Amino acid sequence: MKSRLLVFVAILVIAAIVLPIPRPTVAASPKATAETLKQLEGEFMRAAADKGSQGYMSYYAEDSVELPNGAPLIAGKANIAQGMGFLDNKDNRLQWTPVGAYISASGDIGYTYGTFEFHSKDKEGKPHVDYGKYTSIWKLQADGTWKVVLDMGNASPEPKK
Repeated sequence: MKSRLLVFVAILVIAAIVLPIPRPTVAASPKATAETLKQLEGEFMRAAADKGSQGYMSYYAEDSVELPNGAPLIAGKANIAQGMGFLDNKDNRLQWTPVGAYISASGDIGYTYGTFEFHSKDKEGKPHVDYGKYTSIWKLQADGTWKVVLDMGNASPEPKK
């Protein structure tokens, strides 16, 4: 009986050494791709168009940071929201197009970049368009949603047609 026990223990030890032990790999979730972030950008833009500043801010994390063109950085969702009321004016329309996106191997952070147009009316009521480029950094939140944690944009000349 003792010899069988020793043989059994020896087999277990050898098996533990020889057989591969499955280990979790660090890889992006199959659901999290660069395309996921581009699709989120589209949803984000529609939310801003449909619900103004509230729709826009619904895609920001609580600890997000905004780096506005030619202005100091703004930290925190509540502080950023204070400057987004212009999106509630139906004469104003912010449109953007993601040109590229990347997601980390861990699948929990990524970025998008692209171009934007801000359509508004000047003091005389004439249509006016500002052009620019943007970069947004997205982070997977604890609840499984993706939120913008850093957003920046800068002005560009009107694109050549």
